[in-house]
Amino acid sequence: MKLNDLNKIKEQAGSTPKLPVMFIGHGSPMNAIEENEFVEGWRSIGKTIPNPVAVLCISAHWETRGTYVTWMKKPKTIHDFGGFPEKLYEVQYPAPGSPDLAMEIKKLVTNTQVGLDEKWGLDHGCWSVVRHLYPNADIPVIQMSMDYYMSPQQHYDLAKELVSFRKKGILIIGSGNMVHNLGMVAWNKLNENYGYDWALEASDKMKKYILDSDHEQLINYRSQGRAFDMAIPTPDHYLPLLYVLALQDKDDIVSIFNDKPVGGSLTMTSVKIGVNS
Repeated sequence: MKLNDLNKIKEQAGSTPKLPVMFIGHGSPMNAIEENEFVEGWRSIGKTIPNPVAVLCISAHWETRGTYVTWMKKPKTIHDFGGFPEKLYEVQYPAPGSPDLAMEIKKLVTNTQVGLDEKWGLDHGCWSVVRHLYPNADIPVIQMSMDYYMSPQQHYDLAKELVSFRKKGILIIGSGNMVHNLGMVAWNKLNENYGYDWALEASDKMKKYILDSDHEQLINYRSQGRAFDMAIPTPDHYLPLLYVLALQDKDDIVSIFNDKPVGGSLTMTSVKIGVNS
């Protein structure tokens, strides 16, 4: 993407359809190469979205001190996991990057200083999902990191500054899992739609707050009780949800898909927020 392309997007903002935003429950890295109901759900929802000019992904797997965006023309495919079949490590997702879009984000965000990163690339929280949405790898993809020193409210407020991109052809995706407790996984039920009572309780409350647009309760997730504490032992996979919720407009319709628990302590629940959700 060239700078004049971005300028053209700015000029045409009034006629550009407002894109939805999505939170994707990405689950196991194996979803990158497997055929299952969750992959089918991603592909199906992708068909409802106009082709974006670029994708901006906030992944659970890129936490940093400070906030950064990837700033390279050819982001590498990062295999940030271990113990999986060799076939998975052979996967490459050669989507181009967009240094110009990264610079636009740096200029736009005022809540914090955004750094330009030339080393990261696309981690599996990003490419394992996006390769199913855009298998031709012909749409530029960049990532934004999450500052682990920020509070949930600060993450939410930062995300609000990105809302103008929805009318500039940029598809914003948060990738994580609402319920994500790897220490409690029932490995013998990892391929089953099974959830512990506390996981189902937390999931039901989260979905109610999402559908009621009660973002305050979700921002203050540490005040929601034991089920939430069990569901979110660390914030990394939960926070991308707040980035998506922050971009919701009053006229947006909210829909939930891939709403299944797996392995007892994980949920694949995903959210699409948009006028035509």
